[in-house]
Amino acid sequence: MPITFSLANLPPTRAEVDLLVLGVPEEPSPASSLPEPVRAALGDLEPFMPRAGFTGKADETLLVPTGGRAAAPAALLVGVGPAAEPDAGRIRRAAAAAARRASKAATVGTTLLDALGPGADRAAGAQALAEGFVLGGYRYLAHKSHPEPSHLERVVVLGRGGARVQAALERGALVADAVAWARDLVNTPAQDKSPADLARLARARLRGRGVRVEVMDPAAIRAARLGGVLGVGQGSQQAPRFVKVTYDPPGARYTLALVGKGVVFDSGGLSLKTASGMETMKTDMSGAAAVLATMSVLAGLGVRHRVVAYAPLVENMPSGTAIRPGDVLRIRNGKTVEVLNTDAEGRLILADALSLAVEDGADAIVDVATLTGACMVALGEKVAGLMGNHDGWRDQVRAAADRAGERVWPLPLPADYRRQLDSEVADLKNIGGSYGGAITAGLFLSEFVGEVPWAHLDIAGPARAGNDDGETPKGGTGFGVRTLIEVATRFRRP
Repeated sequence: MPITFSLANLPPTRAEVDLLVLGVPEEPSPASSLPEPVRAALGDLEPFMPRAGFTGKADETLLVPTGGRAAAPAALLVGVGPAAEPDAGRIRRAAAAAARRASKAATVGTTLLDALGPGADRAAGAQALAEGFVLGGYRYLAHKSHPEPSHLERVVVLGRGGARVQAALERGALVADAVAWARDLVNTPAQDKSPADLARLARARLRGRGVRVEVMDPAAIRAARLGGVLGVGQGSQQAPRFVKVTYDPPGARYTLALVGKGVVFDSGGLSLKTASGMETMKTDMSGAAAVLATMSVLAGLGVRHRVVAYAPLVENMPSGTAIRPGDVLRIRNGKTVEVLNTDAEGRLILADALSLAVEDGADAIVDVATLTGACMVALGEKVAGLMGNHDGWRDQVRAAADRAGERVWPLPLPADYRRQLDSEVADLKNIGGSYGGAITAGLFLSEFVGEVPWAHLDIAGPARAGNDDGETPKGGTGFGVRTLIEVATRFRRP
């Protein structure tokens, strides 16, 4: 059941909820810095908080009784970190911590929005708060024999608000719902999400959401000359699909293309991965999940530009029909690729999708892909690599990621590295040298976008988390959805 958000200009003592969630800064003293309404609700906590080990640091929580001083029977103190101007990101993180701890409460009243620093954008904080509560309470329970879902149904934001803040709360809930759906797709076992299954799930999600969905079956893929998709998919008994989703509002002048890698399971093909390397490969369709989830909320958010999503869906498996190292594929734009490593398959299906986006007249393109382990070596597990052929467009995408609270970092595409992709028998090969693998993968993709402004997000690291961290749970993260929504909402033709 989705969480509803509302505003009430009430002191915490009068909020008739199951639980109060109160933001507490770390400095100078968490107890002495409690706002007066919080003191009224809880009494003097100064002697108790240090003994309980609560300092107001980010992610800290402390459950205390109100002792009859408030309508709510209990309060959850949530650390928001240093007192100097907490931003929307800290509000999102604090709300997520509260959602995890408050999962047994049906209704919550919170003062977290008051933890924003002076002059901070209260609407941005409200959106972050809603995102934090929804995403912090997310759990994937489809295969649990005894699931324990969150009971949280309603969050009341206490204090001053207005129509702009209420709209931001609703926007945050909508965005977070899209992220949660992407997480569900990523967390679903590969046995339940063949390319055909995933296409059906996308159709079901997108029905009635102001978009047009087209699904190519193998015959249509062959007729469209999508050689990369056909080549990667030919080793699996699960035939490939290609999903194209179009959002075309009245009066739209420009077209934004979103491209997502959709390898529903990646064994590496004949260039077989290790057993441990395959353990998380059901998540190799995180890029496709991100772009499809983004398309599901564009109408609800009133996006004014035309947006088209391209999601090639394949399973990369070893078999007697699988592509072999040394085989040559012809991509949609006519270029030929010598496949020297069948585990560098994502770029092959993206090449077809990027070619189609260019042919369809995109004014700018963003692709999202769990593309290279090399990007994780460079940036770790929590930061995505950002590359592109147009500085202004790359910076626009980076600014959107910053606003969304998803960390990205720019990487170069030096022209002299391109020679690593030279092939003796084809136009290019699908791998470069031993080093700089994220960059050479980006250079490979650049061969299929021509002069169209293009940005590439390598999300191999942040698409999956090994533990709970802020609003991100262990497992599929839905990384990229918030950034793509920001890109689409504020799109400016480069």
